[in-house]
Amino acid sequence: MSERKHPKGLPFLFFAEMWERFGYYLMIGIFTLYLKDTVDGFSMTEAEASDLYGTFIAFVFLTPFVGGLLADRVLGYRKSITIGGLMMGAGYCLMSVHSLPMLYTSMLLVIMGNGFFKPNISTLLGNLYNEDKFKAKKDAGYSIFYMGINIGAFVCNFFGAALYNMLGWGAAFIAAGIGMFIGIIIFWIGTKHYKHVDVIKPVQNGDMPLGKIFAIILLPSVIFGFIGYFLGGITSPTNPHGNFVGSDTTDAFLLGCIPIIFFYGRLLVKSPAEEKRPIAAMLAIFAVVIAFWAVFKQNGSTLNTWADRYTDREIPAALVAPLSSLELVATVKYEKADRVVMDNQFRIPDKSKTEMSYPPYFKNMKPENLPAEGAEVKLFNTNLFQSVNPGWVILLTPLVLAFFAFLRRKGKEPTTPAKIAFGLVISALSCLVMYAGVIASENGAIKSSAWWFISSYGVITIGELFLSPMGLSLVSKLSPPRLTALMMGGWFLSTSIGNKLSGVLSSLWDGYENKANFFIVNLCLLGAAALLLFLMLKWLNKIFKEHNVG
Repeated sequence: MSERKHPKGLPFLFFAEMWERFGYYLMIGIFTLYLKDTVDGFSMTEAEASDLYGTFIAFVFLTPFVGGLLADRVLGYRKSITIGGLMMGAGYCLMSVHSLPMLYTSMLLVIMGNGFFKPNISTLLGNLYNEDKFKAKKDAGYSIFYMGINIGAFVCNFFGAALYNMLGWGAAFIAAGIGMFIGIIIFWIGTKHYKHVDVIKPVQNGDMPLGKIFAIILLPSVIFGFIGYFLGGITSPTNPHGNFVGSDTTDAFLLGCIPIIFFYGRLLVKSPAEEKRPIAAMLAIFAVVIAFWAVFKQNGSTLNTWADRYTDREIPAALVAPLSSLELVATVKYEKADRVVMDNQFRIPDKSKTEMSYPPYFKNMKPENLPAEGAEVKLFNTNLFQSVNPGWVILLTPLVLAFFAFLRRKGKEPTTPAKIAFGLVISALSCLVMYAGVIASENGAIKSSAWWFISSYGVITIGELFLSPMGLSLVSKLSPPRLTALMMGGWFLSTSIGNKLSGVLSSLWDGYENKANFFIVNLCLLGAAALLLFLMLKWLNKIFKEHNVG
């Protein structure tokens, strides 16, 4: 077989994941906008929407711990992926029903479904590359797979914008569900190419029985979560509810993670001697990359807010007609009123006394740029900006792969931990771009050029390509075969904690009078994580060398 060939199952997993991500990112691109919509949504404040968003995406990436465990021990990978996909598809469709109980029900279905789907399709791909003839191509295989994720994430927002403009939020959510069902169909069409690597792992000496895991890990997690939700800390004028970290849901989530973190610590202690060092290496990297996800996952909250309220979204006249024909144009009408009171965070301080009679988009425009009374302005839909990051991924993945291939030929390709460390450094630089954008927009007093936003995403995307697919490859390379899906769940646990912290950080947005300082905090967080990983690099590289992986 040619050195350039990949397993035959790769295209099917690629397209299954592409359609799954089409549904997920279509939904997540409009989620906070839907929550904050005062007409057809739930009229939530920025803090309320950010907190619910952070909690949602945190649990979405926490449940892979359970899904990976059940796939390893009981269900197998193909059955788990199917169950998860069907649950997510149903969840997206149910979001089209406008009621809070149905919103929470659909969120629960997506959370549980992702737990079955996400770790196991990644594990199944890794199993295909465990064959000797494919091992050298594993990093490249995960990068190709990752590009499939981002093709789905790029395309979906155009469908979401058009359907919202024509038919409203409900139609966009239903389209997300249809995308998920298409992904499951493609997955089953290709089943013959990967059923041979869908093997349930036998329980080994030292493994905790499944019933015991539920009794002493998952049940305590639920109990700890309830305690965190209802147990307040010390109250103060700035923290009237006495939350330890941000909100009741944040306290509940972080406290609920403690038993699961304990489980991974116990796994390290109880593992055979030959497995201890690779498990320790993975857990160390999992802990460090939490900072990346805490910053990166603000794309659906803080950066969505920046795109919506602070970014110049007006469509050039030459593009209005073709984009209108595709239903990709949002129209806002400028009607000035005397009795409109909004603070500098685009909020209405007292909803019972004040009614906003023109879209807040016009709030930070220079007087000479304001349209005439009653004029309509054509804008890009905010959620289209969610396609900037996956668009960069599609453009930059071949370049990053070519760069690593060039270094490989020269014998200078960084190890997987080194790639992740450099990814953290590059991601930190994206915060400087947004810092400059805030300065250029006079702290949001005037509209910011979209190029600041686009450039920042270009930088963090390079960091993402150094880090995220490498993390999936890392788990596949170092995990003992009996623990692969479980350790993949650990990778997603770190993603989950980072996702929740992204919501915590985003909920602080309104409190920053100078928005530039918000991005400096993100810069420091990523810089500290990068420094920590570089300090561990010698130790990590030694472990990789011992296990003959790069």
